[in-house]
Amino acid sequence: MQYNPGWNGSSVNLLHVRAAGPGDSLHYVWSSIGAPAVLLVATQSPSSALRVNWSQLLSPSPAGAVWIDPPDSVVYSTAVVFTKLFEFSEAKPLGELFYPTYDLSKFSWDSLNHTLNHTALTAELSGAPTTDPGGSFANGSLAFRVTAYEASGRAGRLPSLLHTADSSQLEFVLAGVAPRGNGSRFVLEVATVEEAGAVRRLRSERSIDDEYTPTIFEVLSLVAESQNGSSTLGFLQWKATAYGSRSPRREDGIRCRAQGLRAANWTLPVSSIVQAYFGESLGSTCTISALNVSFGGEEGQVYQEKRYLSWSVLLGFGQPPRDRFSPLVISITAVALGTPLAMLLLGSCLVLLVRRRRYSEYEPIN
Repeated sequence: MQYNPGWNGSSVNLLHVRAAGPGDSLHYVWSSIGAPAVLLVATQSPSSALRVNWSQLLSPSPAGAVWIDPPDSVVYSTAVVFTKLFEFSEAKPLGELFYPTYDLSKFSWDSLNHTLNHTALTAELSGAPTTDPGGSFANGSLAFRVTAYEASGRAGRLPSLLHTADSSQLEFVLAGVAPRGNGSRFVLEVATVEEAGAVRRLRSERSIDDEYTPTIFEVLSLVAESQNGSSTLGFLQWKATAYGSRSPRREDGIRCRAQGLRAANWTLPVSSIVQAYFGESLGSTCTISALNVSFGGEEGQVYQEKRYLSWSVLLGFGQPPRDRFSPLVISITAVALGTPLAMLLLGSCLVLLVRRRRYSEYEPIN
C-alpha cells in the first residue's frame, strides 16, 4: 500500500494498493481528488507499476497523468465513482420529498495517511461538504473504509462477505449526520466506467442459506462482462442489507435495495483519477453506467435513532465469490433429513417382520 506515491504533500489523497502474483499483478487506486473513486487495473506483468504525473494530475486538464508501466501489460481496467448522496422522506400525503443533493465531488476530505494501517491493510477516507448551510454534518461525517486482502477468507463483522486475494472490501459509513426530515432515507449513486468491449450487468441471487448473514437471503452483483459474454472481468458484490450500528447485529439491519442499472447520459463529475487514466476515451469509447443503492424501508427509523449507517461492498477481478453450505450446515441438514428417513425405513422393516412372524405361526386351513 502506497500513499501519494511520488508526492510529499497530504492535501490530496491517492492510495495505491498493489497485489503481485507469479505472472500478473492487480492495481487498486483509491482517490478523493474530485469525486471519490477507485481505479482497478489488471496486468500480465508481476512487476507492473503505477506512474503519476502530479503536476498534470492536479491541473485543470489531468488526462494522461496516471498510467501503468509497461502500458502493454494492461489486460483490463475499470473504475467505480461514488458521485452523489440523496436524502428524501416519504412525506404524506405529498409523497416523496427530496432534499438538496450532497455532491461528493464538493466534499472536503481528511488526510487518508492518518488512518493508513500497513499491517491490517486498511485505510479510511472521511469527509464533509465544503458548505453545509443546514449544519447536518456539524457532528458527523461520510466515510469510505478500504480493506485489502492477502488471502481468501470471510470478514469478521456482518454482513461477513466472502473474499479472495483478488478483491478488496469497501465500507460506506454515514455517522452522526443529522437527517433533514422525519424518517429520512438515503440513496448512494454509484457510477462505473468500462472500456470498449465490456458491459455491466446487475445480478441477483437468492439462497436458503443465511448462516453468515442472518435473515438475508439475497446477494447482488454488478459484474463487468465481455460483450460476447464469454468471461467475467470484474465485479461489485454486496448483500441486500446495511446496518445501523458500529457493532452490527441482526436486529440492526437496514433494508438495502438496488434501483436498477442504467446508462448514464450525463458526464461524470470532476473525478481527476478517472479522467487522468482514461483520458479522451472517457467521453467517447467508454461506457458509463449508474446505479442507485437505497437504504431504509419500513425500518427507516433505525438511522433516525442511532445516526449510523454502514454498507459493505466487495470489489475485485474475475468471478464474484459464491457462498456455499458449511460442513456444519450440511451435517445438521443430513441429521434433520436422515433421521426421519432412517426411522421410516426401520419402522417399515419392523412391520414386515411382525407380519411375517404372525402368518408363519399358523397352518393354512384346508
